[in-house]
Amino acid sequence: MKLENAVKVSWIADYIDAKVVGDPNFEVTGLNEIHKVREGDLTFVDLEKYYDRSLNSAATVILLDKEVPCPDGKILLVSDDPFSGYVKLVKHFHPFHPSNKMISDSAIIGEGTAIQPGVFIGDEVRIGKNCIIHANVTIYDHTLIGDNVIIQSGTVIGGDGFYFKKRGGRELVHDKLESCGRVVIERDVEVGANCAIDRGVSGDTILGAGTKLDNLVQIGHGAEIGRNCLFAAQVGVGGKTIIEDNVTLWGQVGVSKDLLIESNTVVLAQTGVPSSLKGGKMYFGYPAGEARNKRRELGWIKRIPEIWEKVKDL
Repeated sequence: MKLENAVKVSWIADYIDAKVVGDPNFEVTGLNEIHKVREGDLTFVDLEKYYDRSLNSAATVILLDKEVPCPDGKILLVSDDPFSGYVKLVKHFHPFHPSNKMISDSAIIGEGTAIQPGVFIGDEVRIGKNCIIHANVTIYDHTLIGDNVIIQSGTVIGGDGFYFKKRGGRELVHDKLESCGRVVIERDVEVGANCAIDRGVSGDTILGAGTKLDNLVQIGHGAEIGRNCLFAAQVGVGGKTIIEDNVTLWGQVGVSKDLLIESNTVVLAQTGVPSSLKGGKMYFGYPAGEARNKRRELGWIKRIPEIWEKVKDL
């Protein structure tokens, strides 16, 4: 999330009760979780296994839970609870404003766009020309929609990312990481009925131009979907995953978080994708493998009883 006005590190340190290591007069220009950081951003880390990644990232200011050697050009903010400090900053700079009407006065709707009854459109939404937004669609604040987009009934665009921190022992508590990102839907996209497209936790969730989603598709926070993709019904895509151009995911494909599916990939129905996939191939099964190899494996599995009968008495 880019801040409207830059803020000094010293002010942030006072606001979240953190110790500054480095230049307190540096001005922070954005808040971002580690996957979306740019120079000038503040990010946070509270797990030691991610320290190196954070300290060597593009972020200039790192909020963390213990004092470590400060790399050149970086500023550290040391806090007992970096997660809560980051959430406090997000709530301050990106507060929730309840709506009192179905279509916000700050929304901009392009020429020729049809808005059906029961549609909710939040603050600072931008919708392009010649779109059709069918009945009972919900479009959260700051969503950007290009020209010639169709969104079918019951779909929710821009809900919060599913991102929680576990705390406690036997009685777990799940603290919410507040979302301050957006959804960006490019031109000529169609989104089916009862889909859910979560906004980024701090950056953008993107649907590329020409992509088509069937009904009941879930796109997780910060996912980036390329151009001219086809996703059949009940596909689920995890947060921060990148799917390149011309990818087809058939029904009930489940894609895990934070991975890459390269261009021109086809994933057959009910496949589970726990890791990145190379482009230009067809995949099937769990874990996803090249379809021709998986079919051979299934053939051999079916022969196990026959083979057992032949060898059990040897």
